[in-house]
Amino acid sequence: MTSLVAFAIVVALVAVERVAELIVSRRNAAWSFARGGRETGQGHYPVMVVLHTGFLVAMLIEAFVRRPDVSPTLAWSMVLVVIAAQGLRWWCIATLGPRWNTRVIVVPDLPPVRSGPYRFLSHPNYVAVVLEGVALPLMHACWMTALAFTVANAALLTVRLRVENRALRELPSLAPRPADA
Repeated sequence: MTSLVAFAIVVALVAVERVAELIVSRRNAAWSFARGGRETGQGHYPVMVVLHTGFLVAMLIEAFVRRPDVSPTLAWSMVLVVIAAQGLRWWCIATLGPRWNTRVIVVPDLPPVRSGPYRFLSHPNYVAVVLEGVALPLMHACWMTALAFTVANAALLTVRLRVENRALRELPSLAPRPADA
């Protein structure tokens, strides 16, 4: 099997993983809405879907068109980073449980999660996204995709983090207490 075919298989597996995420997300969004959850930031969501879908397609196009020479050292080190990013992503999903989804939905009266990777970072899932955005295309030396996605994702994350942080501030345990107001 050529490295190009192996790379295409890995990208296809990541695409399947994304479909699994969307299934979990849809179920969890229904759970949140059934408990009075409110969604914010809907405007950027279609952009996020297009960006992440385009990311998978773009690296395959780059790999098949450019047919770059791939250093085994680069490829295998990036495989390890991708695996670590996937582990972090699913640790976030497991930690948030039914509260995790790909949208920004806040359920009133639920305190913020402060366990799992959230003990260390406010938004660990985005660390996984950033790591994967660089490492997955670089597994096959698709540096143009890695660079373009990183720049576009940085712009999207600026919007997304602003929306999420605003929504999280509305949670009761993060709102100022009367003595603090």
